[in-house]
Amino acid sequence: MLQSWRWFGPEDPVTLDHVRQAGASGIVTALHHIYDGRAWTADDVAERKAMIEAKGLTWAVCESIPVPTAIKQRRGGYRAAIESWKTSLANLGRAGVPVVCYNFMPVVDWTRTNLRYPMPSSGLALRFDMPDFVAYDVFALKRPGAEGDYPAALVETAKQRFEAMSDAEIGTLERNIIAGLPGGEDTYTREGIAERIASFEGIGPAEMRANLIEFLKEVVPVAEEVGVKLAIHPDDPPFSLFGLPRIVSTADDVRALFAAVDNPVNGITLCAGSYGSRGDNDLPAMAAEFGPRIHFVHLRNVSREPDGSFIESDHLDGDVDMVALISALKREERRRAAVGRPDVHFPMRPDHGHLLVDDIAKDAAGLKVNPGYSCIGRLKGLAELRGVMAAVDRLLPA
Repeated sequence: MLQSWRWFGPEDPVTLDHVRQAGASGIVTALHHIYDGRAWTADDVAERKAMIEAKGLTWAVCESIPVPTAIKQRRGGYRAAIESWKTSLANLGRAGVPVVCYNFMPVVDWTRTNLRYPMPSSGLALRFDMPDFVAYDVFALKRPGAEGDYPAALVETAKQRFEAMSDAEIGTLERNIIAGLPGGEDTYTREGIAERIASFEGIGPAEMRANLIEFLKEVVPVAEEVGVKLAIHPDDPPFSLFGLPRIVSTADDVRALFAAVDNPVNGITLCAGSYGSRGDNDLPAMAAEFGPRIHFVHLRNVSREPDGSFIESDHLDGDVDMVALISALKREERRRAAVGRPDVHFPMRPDHGHLLVDDIAKDAAGLKVNPGYSCIGRLKGLAELRGVMAAVDRLLPA
């Protein structure tokens, strides 16, 4: 696999020199400073590419070109938004960026309720706590009809949790959920998120899936022309939030997407942590089934709880069998080599990481440490994953 690293551009406290020290050679980045709907010009792309290559690295994946709400709803200025997206895609492809990751999550991107959850022996982790989320949705945001979206026992637990929270704790929870996490596209106020949720009235899973398919029918030919593979990121977490439709959460969702737009360019990002947050997703089986159309891999692990909560665990701990998953991916790489595919190696990155050692002190001092994207936690994860990959390479039949 092509060992890669997510980098948020020149403002990222984890520099390209740090990436080289970590042993990664691929860079996963985007033009995060142009997340306002404008098309990325050829000059914009070339400037970022030159910055990466000057350090002896390769721009392996663009993660992500934002998909505006207008496209997800096929309302308002969606036609102009699609044209801008296609222009950015074409300019990336012509510059030689081979993979574009994107997502189709409505309103909120990846979502966590706690960004500093203490682990017994491994620093601070990211956590999604279902009762806390329900407490915010039902009792702080007071979304109309929210209470009916959850089991009564869960709502009662959430009510007790909410009533025990201080105003400061409610404020922290709200910021964690709606203020936007690294790589996300939007930041909201409480009023703003309520309005955006309401704007999806009348758009259920069927409509949302149809809108995604129509979008792909327009952008896949452009990707094919310029030599780019499209890799949709799964919903994170992979179930409905705020009553909104999430349509890239299960193996069946992937099958439906591939059947609707049956082109090898139309592929997925296999995010082990996102798909792994559901117990009914078998990651090694998904890697085997969808292998030819996996264009990008995120390797992280989660420990699930019965109520839907989860903690981002150590990369080799948790409910995802990382050894089995990497073995399935390595078998797919060998299959690709045997049939002469040029894209033999998956670009992968160690997704997220615990806040560890000196990074905890930096965070406490108010220095910028992006949640989930600290240096030391990802360095530890990449080292562990690299060891598994080396062992699997040795043990798999030639």
